[in-house]
Amino acid sequence: MNKLFDGFIFDIDGTLTSTNQLIYDSFNHIAKIYLNKTFTDEEIIAMFGPPEDVILRQLCGENYLNARKDYFDYYSSNHEIAELYEGIKEILHDLRSKNYPLGIFTGKGRDASMITLMTLGVDKYFDLIVTGDDVENHKPSPEGILMFVNKFNLNKEKVLMIGDSVGDVVAARDAGVKIASVLWDSYSKEKVMKLESDYYFHAVGELAKFLCN
Repeated sequence: MNKLFDGFIFDIDGTLTSTNQLIYDSFNHIAKIYLNKTFTDEEIIAMFGPPEDVILRQLCGENYLNARKDYFDYYSSNHEIAELYEGIKEILHDLRSKNYPLGIFTGKGRDASMITLMTLGVDKYFDLIVTGDDVENHKPSPEGILMFVNKFNLNKEKVLMIGDSVGDVVAARDAGVKIASVLWDSYSKEKVMKLESDYYFHAVGELAKFLCN
């Protein structure tokens, strides 16, 4: 049983699930309809931080409500291109069986988060799901991490945040918890590597050996 930590917080996209391409495609579906343009992956990544509703409102203005419906219809109906990384469900099952509190802290909004977690069958593993709709200050603010720490009355030094982005590293540091940066599908791998996280994992199997010993 892992002796280092008493609770674990996971990001979703690029950490648990291969959803980055689905997100790019969903935003470009909207961009083609309402803006008559296509964004590069880098342009979409630059928008990340606030949840989808905030981004769509900024992009589409008075067409926001229609764009929102089209975005989530597309995101949901094309979810077959996304999947859990191999070995993730086994990690969650193992930690759950040992009664560790497990949390989600993601910049995604609640609708997109629950579509993904429920479609891929892992929502049941988490005791607390904090999305971009549930905080006043989005990542890299530590607000969502502190909600988890406080809810389960944990020692910050014995909590591990697991994520793939710069925002995850900054949030964890500002919250006073440890950070494990996973690099198997990170869109900002080079930047993350420069931040000297507490732990780096290049494959799900490496993370499993560390967490499930």
